[in-house]
Amino acid sequence: MTYASSADVAALLARELDAAEVALVDRRLEQVERMILRRIPDLADKVASGEIDQADVVDIEAEAVLRLVRNPDGLRSETDGTYTYQLTDEAADNRLRLTADEWQTLGIRTNKMFGIAPRLVTPAGPVPFYQGG
Repeated sequence: MTYASSADVAALLARELDAAEVALVDRRLEQVERMILRRIPDLADKVASGEIDQADVVDIEAEAVLRLVRNPDGLRSETDGTYTYQLTDEAADNRLRLTADEWQTLGIRTNKMFGIAPRLVTPAGPVPFYQGG
């Protein structure tokens, strides 16, 4: 059973879900929970110990599914006469995913940065690495 429910998604959406939407939301909630469990297999223990706030897990699962419910067809823009509505690529990609901020709330760092610098050796000796400035 997932932490979030279709009622949590409906509350964020600020409207009732029809039967087809409830079935979709329930299925997608199961998917997002499995996604979280792949990275945090001891999620239940961390929630029980208070290391991860259960309300945060509910919110994160519901928000991830809400992004799909709001834009089920993955539309990036829509025009009607002089009115145009456009979503960012991230908001319109129609993929079930968690944002870097959501992963961070769950204790997972996703913005690992590293660099690889070649060590060039010439007949005159090593070439110093330029670090900018």
